[in-house]
Amino acid sequence: MTAMGLLDHIPYTRLAPAHRPWPRAAVADEGWQTAIDRLAEGTLTLLGFWGEPAAVHMALLDEAAAEIAVVSYDCGSGSFPSVAVRHPPALRLERAIHDLFGLVPTGAADLRPWLDHHVWERPFPLGSRGARQTAAYAFLPAEGEGLHQVAVGPVHAGTIEPGHFRFTVNGEYVVRLEQWLGYTHKGVESLMRGANLEAAAKLANRTSGDSAVAYAFAFARAAEAALQVEAPPRATHLRALMAELERLANHFGDIGAICNDASFALMHAQTGVLRERTLRAADAAFGHRLMMDLVVPGGVTRDIAPEGIAAIRALFVEVRKVFPRLIELYDNTASLQDRTVTAGTVKAEYARRFGAGGYVGRASGRNFDARRTLAYAPYDGLSFEVPVLQAGDVDARVWIRIREVEQSVALIEQILHRLAPGEIRIALPAGRGECEGMALAEAFRGDVLVWLRLDGEKRVQRCHLRDASWFQWPLLEAAIEDNIIADFPLCNKSFNCAYSGVDL
Repeated sequence: MTAMGLLDHIPYTRLAPAHRPWPRAAVADEGWQTAIDRLAEGTLTLLGFWGEPAAVHMALLDEAAAEIAVVSYDCGSGSFPSVAVRHPPALRLERAIHDLFGLVPTGAADLRPWLDHHVWERPFPLGSRGARQTAAYAFLPAEGEGLHQVAVGPVHAGTIEPGHFRFTVNGEYVVRLEQWLGYTHKGVESLMRGANLEAAAKLANRTSGDSAVAYAFAFARAAEAALQVEAPPRATHLRALMAELERLANHFGDIGAICNDASFALMHAQTGVLRERTLRAADAAFGHRLMMDLVVPGGVTRDIAPEGIAAIRALFVEVRKVFPRLIELYDNTASLQDRTVTAGTVKAEYARRFGAGGYVGRASGRNFDARRTLAYAPYDGLSFEVPVLQAGDVDARVWIRIREVEQSVALIEQILHRLAPGEIRIALPAGRGECEGMALAEAFRGDVLVWLRLDGEKRVQRCHLRDASWFQWPLLEAAIEDNIIADFPLCNKSFNCAYSGVDL
């Protein structure tokens, strides 16, 4: 099935003339409802859902065919038929659209704010709608004999981002968890409007600092798709090298932090050393520990330093020496296994329905990785495996990370071997009128989506950035049910969802 074949099953009125590389179609009520039907049936996956002052857009994925299309619904009346009422994975994105633009999802069962904490200067800051409701946020009540609620956050111990978690519990067992985020609102999508590509790339880079490279990678590819250009081969390999270093650093940190939350500090200390050495290798190679502002539309701003290659090779000597021992230690420590095995299980059906990416989805049987499924450069020419497990528990999410560390090391070695001489950046063409582009890049948490529209001067008219965490946070609510409340930090860390990445 081609992307147009995907749209053959959805009635549409017209195609956007300059949307690349996948088509975008305007739909009326029938087409919008057909798309919702296919999401509810499970024949399509919701990739993204975002708004504009008078329109909403859904990115749809046919996983079997690896094809994507975007459908757009005109909201001239200020409303659109609710998607979440039939397809729950759309709920938080739908609430965010209402907060930002004031567009009302008709038939919605939940219109509570998601991003708006009633501290903005004006309601619906990206739209032109009227005043918001002023009622206090209402969490779901505790209903039932012996149930009570425990409120955690938004301020937490340690240097972490804020989020509120409201537990309904029966004794020690969690009956329901409800999250409310939005405390880290930065106004990224508002700041994007009118920005030139250089400034917009910097904003994308800072959407979620632990995924700086992935966001920059996706943004650059979306801009290049809109402008119909390709980065040079050396640049695409350097981008992937940075992306894999970022993945390594985060996976090392997560593996240790999960074990630390299970009271096994030795793993935390040892993987912390590997994470630090990875960040130092990135700094030696590219002049920045988080590799910010290096991936831009047209290529990269800096080549790899010769001493950086040596630093990466030295890192791998240490990883091969230490990491297998740590894996063995994790696998053979009974007290640690007792905490991670069967804890925080995500059912395979939930992972599929929510389109969960990264280690959350792959630990629950969802075989999706944007690097392979959508095969973007340079991954389309590299050899690697995508680990998939079925158990869906904390232990499975640890093992996915372990196997991805091994794959990232192998990928980086391939990239260094294939890194041929050549230019690292091309000049972007002059503006060609209004154009749109979309891209996905695989971050360490899962796929990041960027959609943007440029005007004739290559300024951003609208940009939407979608983190994998949008579809993972709700699964954490399901995973903690029937676990004891004391296991929540462990389950939460095994997800390690982004707060900043879902707060636009």
